[in-house]
Amino acid sequence: MATWITDDNGNKCSVEYFGSEEAAKKALASLDNCRYCVNCSRCSYCSYCSDCSGCSRCSRCSYCSCCSRCSGCSRCSGNTVASNAIAIPRIENIHQKVYAAASGTDALNMSMWHTCETTHCRAGWVVTLAGNEGKQLEDAYNVELAAMLIYRESSNLIVLPARFYDSDDEALADMRRLAELEAAANSD
Repeated sequence: MATWITDDNGNKCSVEYFGSEEAAKKALASLDNCRYCVNCSRCSYCSYCSDCSGCSRCSRCSYCSCCSRCSGCSRCSGNTVASNAIAIPRIENIHQKVYAAASGTDALNMSMWHTCETTHCRAGWVVTLAGNEGKQLEDAYNVELAAMLIYRESSNLIVLPARFYDSDDEALADMRRLAELEAAANSD
């Protein structure tokens, strides 16, 4: 069980991750206008990042394997980002559509991004449902980053990249939970 140090912006740092309570507090204090970041340090103006290091105003990150929901990036993890090089598709009611696709018979296989045309993991379904634009995004980066970017464009309900590595049952339960939340929000 992790011991978390949190701030008023929803950011949190694990004592175990940073090695001591003092180091976790120092990392948390180094964040500048960040919200809901997890185990980040030296980030500024990020939102919903996970395990970023030295990012600044991240947006449409490429080649960054651990950021999600960033905004405004120019050099994430030391790599120059060509933002807006590829269109990021938006899927209306993404959580409901992903859950509907993945809950079919033999439609979900969390051990592989794409098994066949009718069987994918969670991230694979996101990219597949985005059509040709999703495929272009996957080809330019990777399935995980493409799915994170598509989720970011499509919904304010967050899916952390770690959820792409759940078991089939865990993934389906989380997809159902988000689909229900999305449906409830749409009915308001």
